[in-house]
Amino acid sequence: MYNLRMPTDEFAAASDELWMERALVQAREGLRAGEVPVGAVVVLEGKLVGGGFNQPVSSHDPTAHAEIVALRAAGMSVGNYRLTGATLYVTIEPCQMCVGAMIHARIARPVAQPPHRGTGRGARRAVPRLDPGLFSRPPDAGRGVAGTIEGRALAWQP
Repeated sequence: MYNLRMPTDEFAAASDELWMERALVQAREGLRAGEVPVGAVVVLEGKLVGGGFNQPVSSHDPTAHAEIVALRAAGMSVGNYRLTGATLYVTIEPCQMCVGAMIHARIARPVAQPPHRGTGRGARRAVPRLDPGLFSRPPDAGRGVAGTIEGRALAWQP
């Protein structure tokens, strides 16, 4: 597999779109499974190491958010819960529980779609109050890749 890390901003934006598209694929799987369509993927050193979609209804587990499922899969994939240097892409702004899990997993860069009315908002509420050193790069919630593919995101209304 090719290492997708290259030192250009254009490539970084393109790879952000690619990985967010992969998160959207996960969200569509969740929709087909009868769950709220939220998807997430974890990328480490240019490689997909984990992915998942919301599964609290089918798993009877209130913590089975897409981000948590993706982090668990990534931890199993690399053999460590610490995912130092990884980026987590999620199709909606994460809740506070998921932000906490990302911090514990040492996620370097969370990237989220813009907030949806009535959901998420955890990153925006929690992250500004957190020590800036908790993430090695500031969370990208509602900027960058989110603006370029927002129109292709799943249209789900609570």
